Amino acid sequence: MQKFVVSIEDTGEQYSCVGGRSVLEGMEALGKKGIPVGCRQGGCGVCKVHILEGQYARRVMSRAHVSAEEEAAGCVLSCRIYPTSDLRLQVVGAMKKNICRSLAAPSSTHP
Repeated sequence: MQKFVVSIEDTGEQYSCVGGRSVLEGMEALGKKGIPVGCRQGGCGVCKVHILEGQYARRVMSRAHVSAEEEAAGCVLSCRIYPTSDLRLQVVGAMKKNICRSLAAPSSTHP
């Protein structure tokens, strides 16, 4: 299977995602943490992202979490999309502040 690079604008993270995996599954498989993880089935809306660049195939998404207008503008659930090209995205879900804050926090060092 072909691999595509997924870039998370908020954190600067990048990872490779196999075309047959969802964007969220690809991130989790590599131990990355740039997108919030919830139910993994599209029911909770936690993994909502805005696709800034790139192409993807999608599965049905709950209208409770992604309106038709949002979807048309590139807002989707990362657990329900599969890359068909390299992607650049931003996290837009309710958990964005938790993920971005924890990744931006300075790491402590011990002498």
